[in-house]
Amino acid sequence: MLEYVFFHAQPFDEFVAYLNELGLQPDIQTDEDCWEASLPEDLDDELSEKIEERYDQLMEMNQQLFDAEQPDGYHTAGVVVNLAGGETVYAQVNPLLLGKIMGVLTPEEFGDVVNAIVDAVEKPDERSLCQRMRDKES
Repeated sequence: MLEYVFFHAQPFDEFVAYLNELGLQPDIQTDEDCWEASLPEDLDDELSEKIEERYDQLMEMNQQLFDAEQPDGYHTAGVVVNLAGGETVYAQVNPLLLGKIMGVLTPEEFGDVVNAIVDAVEKPDERSLCQRMRDKES
């Protein structure tokens, strides 16, 4: 599933409305601090690019709204981490570092990196990378 996470209701609502205009029905999950819309990964490339472009625009709004609600000088950033047991946790990350990462990676690409790390922590594999590749080829 492709997961689109917001930390403010207004951009989330606009994103869901946009998805509905495109004829999509996302799975929606909310809690007190987070709004998430999920879509299947098998979207065609053109549609996926449109969605990513709109998500990026609304994430800027999300950040502006979040910043406006914070006391002066207060900056924080986080990464959503989905655990194998179904729990969702947030890893706090230096906002400047996260900004650099998001300057070169799409949210999907960064999510792939985070998920690979979570998998490695939750299901450790003591084999070397060479051994894993060799076993994968067999």
